[in-house]
Amino acid sequence: MKLLYDPVFLEHNTGMHPENHKRLEAFGELPVTLAPNGEEFLTLIHHPEYIEKVKRACEGGIHLDQDTATSPGSFEAALRAVGATIQAAEQGDFALVRPPGHHAYPDRASGFCLFNNVAIAAEYLARQGKRVLICDFDGHLGDGTSHIFYETSQVMYWSLHQYPAFPGHGWTNEIGKGEGRGYTVMAPLPPGSGDDIFMNAFTSFLPVAEQFEPDFVAVSAGFDAHQYDLLLELRTSASTYHRIGELLRERFPAIFATLEGGYNVEELPRCVYNFLAGINGEPMPYPEKQTETPLQTWQTYELNLQSAIMQLRQFWKF
Repeated sequence: MKLLYDPVFLEHNTGMHPENHKRLEAFGELPVTLAPNGEEFLTLIHHPEYIEKVKRACEGGIHLDQDTATSPGSFEAALRAVGATIQAAEQGDFALVRPPGHHAYPDRASGFCLFNNVAIAAEYLARQGKRVLICDFDGHLGDGTSHIFYETSQVMYWSLHQYPAFPGHGWTNEIGKGEGRGYTVMAPLPPGSGDDIFMNAFTSFLPVAEQFEPDFVAVSAGFDAHQYDLLLELRTSASTYHRIGELLRERFPAIFATLEGGYNVEELPRCVYNFLAGINGEPMPYPEKQTETPLQTWQTYELNLQSAIMQLRQFWKF
């Protein structure tokens, strides 16, 4: 797995905003892979009226909601972010893109996201008859992605996220609907959770992901669960992302990723490179001391875990 990066992603100018161009500039000089224009894939997920709304908003540099800024360069950057994520899916790579995507709904923007990059790539594969697991370890629930695939059994959505936190839901009873019952897997983590809880949640639900037998694993790779991130109260170290990469590599043959959150510009590259090294079977480049969680937070987490297992036990073996 290698990084796919195009300077066009810097043209999404959000000004004084947590999701800004410095997130990618922090990686320094990167090899450039020209990102294809992904406009032809937008309607796999998004309504034509919404696509036009985003285009007009970008032309005027208008916010799509209170949190989601645009600029004249944003529409092109967003189209290329979609294209790069499709390219990552085809090549088994990591699309280092912005704007991020997992909060975007078919008909509205949310949480810094214009188009749902990972959902578009997953649907692209699903329409080829592939079973797709979306592993979302961003510290926020990818509510747009969850909503999009809530009623299908062809795409499993698995999220580790702080709860409570934005977007305000993601509890254990959100397991899907209709044909999709049992195919949405929520792992809500209490504020203050460290590496020990984060990895326990990951390994507790990994058997469910394996039983799903995906043809592809699409990783919504957000790194705002890091202990020094600006927007959440989770406490993972950079080392955890290497271990997650290792576990995915050991179990699944086809993996790709796209960048979601991660707002500490010093820590973000370390987390990304650790994850890549884990996926590629390489030594961890940026080890960081493991974090431990206080007993009271563990007790809350264990209640959450048992609630989730109870909800999903009728569908999967634990």
